[in-house]
Amino acid sequence: MKVFSGYSNRPLAEKVAEKMGCDLGVLISRRFSDGEIWVKYGENIRGLEVFLIQSTNSPADNLMELLMMIDAAKRASAKKITAVIPYYGYSRQDRKDQPRVSITAKLVANLIQTAGADRVITMDLHASQIQGFFDIPTDHLYGSSVFINRLISLNDNLAIVSPDVGGIKIARAYAKSLGASLVVIDKRRPQHNVAEIVNIIGNVEGKNVLLVDDLIDTGGTMVNAVNALRSYGAQRIFIAATHGVLSGNASKELNDSPVEKVFVTDTISIPENKQFEKLEVLSASSIFAEAITRTYNNESISSLFFNEKS
Repeated sequence: MKVFSGYSNRPLAEKVAEKMGCDLGVLISRRFSDGEIWVKYGENIRGLEVFLIQSTNSPADNLMELLMMIDAAKRASAKKITAVIPYYGYSRQDRKDQPRVSITAKLVANLIQTAGADRVITMDLHASQIQGFFDIPTDHLYGSSVFINRLISLNDNLAIVSPDVGGIKIARAYAKSLGASLVVIDKRRPQHNVAEIVNIIGNVEGKNVLLVDDLIDTGGTMVNAVNALRSYGAQRIFIAATHGVLSGNASKELNDSPVEKVFVTDTISIPENKQFEKLEVLSASSIFAEAITRTYNNESISSLFFNEKS
């Protein structure tokens, strides 16, 4: 077995390899002056099972590099290729919600399969049904397992809040693990990256609140939710989101909001200029290391999250 990393999130890959007690394999990736990417494995991988760690957040070069890593491994006669995608980009484009648009999450799945991947491991897809876009085995890991131990200390008169109806399943899992009540925000999107809070379903008055979601992009949804929750009488407010996209002015707006702490994982490498005082990054390396090891040993991954006897 060999573990390789692209350049979208090498720090996470290095932590994963360290948890597994191995070194990352040698991968050479270069950019030509016109922007073209060039990828080469710096060691023999013939007959080996390879795991390629690469998040596909913007720019699109990260996705292209992953496809080239898969293709190069296939042409180098790797026995089995597993694409480990901590953050699956384009996952929000998972349906045809208006005329003449692309279902890009499905397109990306097709590209990964066509390139030659035999299996995919990913975490907190925007919609879990995206697993069905693949015709190869897909393991869906849960970011809540990264947060729970850190959040237990906050479990004092706590309410778990889903920022929209689509996130109820994730919020319910947090509420069950933390023994907290569940609240849902009724949200509307008049246009892309714009959210309006219409109503809050449930009681947050006098309670500490944890907003949970799969990602934070512009931060608009979360900031509006935080302000609305405060107006409804919430006390301490926290956010836990697996993927810290943090585009535009998200970092500044979150830091200036009444939220006390924003928890994200390192599925996306957050540059220094996007980090802020209220941000706390938790590492998902342990769960990815365990998932890779179990995949290689043909052991259950679902038992990481569920009691299979229950």
